[in-house]
Amino acid sequence: MAQKIISSKNGYSELDVWFRENGITKVFLVCDESIGFLSGITDKLNEIESNGVTVVRFSDFRPNPAYESVVKGVDAFRRGKCEAIIAVGGGSAIDVAKCIKLYSRMDSDGSDGSYLKTEIVPNDIPFLAMPTTAGTGSEATRYAVIYYDGKKQSVTSESSIPGTVLMDPGALKTLPPYQKKATMCDALCHAIESFWSVNSTEKSKRYSIAAIQGVLENMDGYLANSEDGNAGMLRAAHMAGKAINVTQTTAGHAMCYKITSLFRAAHGHAAILCDRVLFPWMIDNTDKCVDPRGEGYLNRTLNEIGVAMGCGSAREGAEKLNAIFTGLELSVPEANEEQFAEMRVSVNPIRLKNHPVSLDEKTIDELYRRILR
Repeated sequence: MAQKIISSKNGYSELDVWFRENGITKVFLVCDESIGFLSGITDKLNEIESNGVTVVRFSDFRPNPAYESVVKGVDAFRRGKCEAIIAVGGGSAIDVAKCIKLYSRMDSDGSDGSYLKTEIVPNDIPFLAMPTTAGTGSEATRYAVIYYDGKKQSVTSESSIPGTVLMDPGALKTLPPYQKKATMCDALCHAIESFWSVNSTEKSKRYSIAAIQGVLENMDGYLANSEDGNAGMLRAAHMAGKAINVTQTTAGHAMCYKITSLFRAAHGHAAILCDRVLFPWMIDNTDKCVDPRGEGYLNRTLNEIGVAMGCGSAREGAEKLNAIFTGLELSVPEANEEQFAEMRVSVNPIRLKNHPVSLDEKTIDELYRRILR
């Protein structure tokens, strides 16, 4: 079933329609702390509640959410006998809501990681997501990330994709400037990495182009916090999410996670740190192509990314990506030898399989030394 996009216009009238069409009397609201700054959706949900709908609120989770938080959420969903789920927040809130949807109909209590060990059976619980950042694109993907015993777990199911997405540009107005920059960079890197992924298709490339152009066209307005700029960036991030839903991410994201954990750089900040170096390196090393479509195809693909960025070539596109990073005035962390040693063995090999140019441990180390001071 195609995902439906609704807006916050006319007092969230389309949200009223969603409740009526699905016959919802009890809804489970998964929300992070950002909802406290969003008077529009908060007032609307209070109005809906005053009209007789029970809203069960759940916010017992943190960024990089733990499996145990999901178990608590499933328990609360079941106790409340809820009929639908709404997620309001960034990627973590939406990922938690995805897992609650997937696990709530399982014949298990979630103890000892049982949800992660049981085959997922699709369900038709109505699920609406309202992203409050323009970056992760989680509302468009079949992926969710949670942590069990401190280890990252990737949960994948088409049934986790929200059937409806509420786009509210007003939700971006209260974001701190650094978070706005970082999430925008995440969306741009999603689109670029999806385009060069070995899993790319003509359909995913159309999503990537729309996302790249959407980010660049709306960047100034978005950073200035205009309504149109915020709306455009939400759409661009969503299209980037649709792209990686097809292809997954590549080496840039595989390499950025350790930068985030070691230096506390936001995810999107770490992603553009990596991709601004990977892009020109790939141009210089297409002879190491591992995409079965061949080196000629890879060269054309890299040039097409440059064109999508409004440039005449791959090289100019890579230079523009670095200029964007520089213009945003994002920092470059300084790493020591111990940290470089830790980073070069940290990369997820699964994501490297999606990358079109071969990378070994020595090359990864060299790249990290270009990426960081």
